Amino acid sequence: MKNKQKSLKLNFIMNAILTMSSFLFPLITFPYVSRVLLPAGTGRVSFANSVVTYFVMISQLGIPTYGIRACAVVRDDEEKLKKTVYELFIINVVMSIFAYVVFFIALASVPRLRADRNLFLITSTLIFFNTIGVEWLYKALEQYTYITIRSIIFKFIALIAMFVLVRKVDDYVIYGGISIFAASASNVFNFIRLRKIIGTKKVSNLNFKKHFKPVFTFFIISCATTIYTNLDNVMLGFMKDDVEVGYYNAATKIKNILVSIVTSLGTVLMPRASYYIQQEMWDEFYKLSKKAIKFVLLAATSMMIYFMIFAREGVLFLSGEAFGGAVVPMIIVMPTLLFIGLTNIMGIQMLIPMGNENAVMISTFAGAIVDLILNAIFIPFLGSSGAAIGTLVAEFVVLIVQMVYLKKDVKYLYSNQSYFKIIIALAISTVIALAVKHFISGVFIKLVVSAVLFFGVYVVMLYIMKEEVVSENLNKIFCKIGKKTDQC
Repeated sequence: MKNKQKSLKLNFIMNAILTMSSFLFPLITFPYVSRVLLPAGTGRVSFANSVVTYFVMISQLGIPTYGIRACAVVRDDEEKLKKTVYELFIINVVMSIFAYVVFFIALASVPRLRADRNLFLITSTLIFFNTIGVEWLYKALEQYTYITIRSIIFKFIALIAMFVLVRKVDDYVIYGGISIFAASASNVFNFIRLRKIIGTKKVSNLNFKKHFKPVFTFFIISCATTIYTNLDNVMLGFMKDDVEVGYYNAATKIKNILVSIVTSLGTVLMPRASYYIQQEMWDEFYKLSKKAIKFVLLAATSMMIYFMIFAREGVLFLSGEAFGGAVVPMIIVMPTLLFIGLTNIMGIQMLIPMGNENAVMISTFAGAIVDLILNAIFIPFLGSSGAAIGTLVAEFVVLIVQMVYLKKDVKYLYSNQSYFKIIIALAISTVIALAVKHFISGVFIKLVVSAVLFFGVYVVMLYIMKEEVVSENLNKIFCKIGKKTDQC
């Protein structure tokens, strides 16, 4: 068990690095790109990515999530694993062909898409790369070190290309292409490496039928999730213009980075949770889930509060003066960081491994419907701020619905958490941050000083109050650097 825990921590670290790199790349490049392409240019690319995501959704058919569970369950049986991979991959390829057919029909018939034909064609390569990547297999086998190293190499290449090739306003198509390369081109290596895992020998007696029902369920979940996570950009693009899409894209950029940090734990824990359930190790499963909830509460609340306070400074630093319209949407959407973090644990780590995909499906559909209705009401006269309101309420609805389905477990999961300690630490940190905001000028200096003081004081206060997770991890660090404590 000790080795398993060590492996789990390594997986979490690697997946955190991976997910952070997925957003660290745009965090480094976006300040440059946004000032070159302006809101309209970045809005065009964001709109194209959001539209193409729907076709990627069709091609993937829920396999990215279902594949992790299906392969994790049989990972100790080489023949069963091989057969499962073949079955899911073939289904994936067939659906990708269908998705491309639908995509080309839409590209030819919808004027709004046809106007940026080259951009949409380049962006559509996401369908191909996601199909051949079989990322779900490598996650099921918990090969996060390989995934991380491979991905970062490609992102570094793309980083250099971005500064070299994107030089003027009309280079938004190049920007879109480089973004796709950074995010997905490394999947080619996944495909090449696949033979080392499943070999080259043909597999007979493939059974596709057994996957149809669970894959379809996960597809419905994916549909609902994709709708309310991408609907904002799509509706803004059709109902308003590229500028409003650009504002919203800038507003959600930092939030997405933070979400990647918070949800990294849930992603890593899913195969482990599936394994615990398969082995009927229920005590370990629930302990793991409760600890994950605590991590989300500690991390998400602090980051949410800080970036609501410094929304204006964050937008100005990330995007420039031209993106002033993104400040209010960023403030509105930031609480979703906490909601998404909690639903990621309850949905991805708990409900899905427990076989209750229907609960996740219903919760995401509820969120999608709410998002659609509120966007239709608020976007016409509030623009990007209206889209942010829709997302905020939608994520809250998802959280409530999942809590209802886990009502027997909610009391255990959320009891004896460090609520009082978190509130006290946040209150003191906020006062200090507001003082910095008032007395220090200069966007960059203000962000650096305030972040160091806010999060530094937050962690110190939690340690003084002997918050379990913070104390445990800090004591381990102190032990490693030679400062002996009672916990060593």
